[in-house]
Amino acid sequence: MKLTREGYRERLIDKRVAEYLKTFGAVAIEGPKWCGKTWTSLHHSDSVCFIADPEGNFQNRTLAELSPDLVLEGDHPRLIDEWQEVPSLWDAIRFKVDQSGKKGQFLLTGSATPNHKGILHSGTGRFGLLRMRTMSLFETGDSTGEVALESLFEKTIKPRNIKEPKLRELIHYCVRGGWPGALDASESAAMDMAKSYLEAVIADDMFRVDRIKRDERKVRSLIHSLGRNESTIVSNATLNKDMEALDEMELDKNTISDYLSIFERLFLIEDQPAFAPSIRSSRRLLKSPKRHFSDVSLAVAALKATPEMLFNDLNSFGFMFEALCEHDMRIYADNIGGTLYHFRDNRGNEADAVVELPDGRWGAFEIKLGANQIDSAAEELLEIKEIMSSEGKAPHTLGVICGMVKAAYTRPDGVHVVPITALR
Repeated sequence: MKLTREGYRERLIDKRVAEYLKTFGAVAIEGPKWCGKTWTSLHHSDSVCFIADPEGNFQNRTLAELSPDLVLEGDHPRLIDEWQEVPSLWDAIRFKVDQSGKKGQFLLTGSATPNHKGILHSGTGRFGLLRMRTMSLFETGDSTGEVALESLFEKTIKPRNIKEPKLRELIHYCVRGGWPGALDASESAAMDMAKSYLEAVIADDMFRVDRIKRDERKVRSLIHSLGRNESTIVSNATLNKDMEALDEMELDKNTISDYLSIFERLFLIEDQPAFAPSIRSSRRLLKSPKRHFSDVSLAVAALKATPEMLFNDLNSFGFMFEALCEHDMRIYADNIGGTLYHFRDNRGNEADAVVELPDGRWGAFEIKLGANQIDSAAEELLEIKEIMSSEGKAPHTLGVICGMVKAAYTRPDGVHVVPITALR
């Protein structure tokens, strides 16, 4: 009997979890704290062990450290929640899977990647790895989901009217983020959640990863700089200059790399890699990733921005809106086996988002807040199509993902126009 919690909202990743349990002996689900990993895993589990449960002076963790077998006994699939608290559990589960050869024995959840350092053996063939993120607008119920991402790879989409969201609504989605626990909270409470998330990372989580104490002032400065550079392509050196100029704080390049590495292991940040189609071309495609927090609300919190501040500074809000859209597009792409990138070459041609499907087809997308920007965005996309067509790797589809528009349709030039509140 599954352990589904009352009030559980189905997630897009549920389908992949079910498929992976039929394919692998164990499935590991990783992602940010509070994104819903535990509730989703309980939805697919028949028994559970919470390693981080404080009951009995953290009895489960102690038992796992003394003898992993003691916490692995139970009905399958068995959930081992926050397994990274006892990294040796990975090898114990791998051994169990090898012994029985059965599929779907264990689910593991983790909100930090432990130090390997020779402790863990490869789980290749035994473990299926899934990345879970905070909720998309479709999962929160704020997108109708009338337009599937995969449908944009067709020549046309069925035109339909969509309720046009107000600017205040789009700002609210960014301030609230996709945290399951924030959906029924007030806007101010949701903002406090994001702020406390960052505080926990600074004050506790970074130390727990590798037991190294870091300068909190420098960590705060870097987080602040990442917030200022959300949805942009910025090097570590530029982040350092930004910190020095605005926060009067300077880090050497090795320290910045170390901090960013810890942020990645804590799933605080998830950069959007550059697209590099396999073509032979004289055109140089830039390889730097686009910077993102794992949830746009964290970028808002890093800036200490309020809804009113964003309303009065649409330039800054544009970067937050882009982050919201790219976060959701990554989830929708994952759901169909695709990957999200961005495109930029050394001549200034760029696309905010690129989705590549498993069969090699790819689409280029621009993200715009208002309908008045659609024409210019379409022109930029058509130029990219012309360039890439002449060099042997044309995009299969082009699209503009919008905020304040009231329809989804395909333009006469073939460019799709889709509100983010209609996409899934």
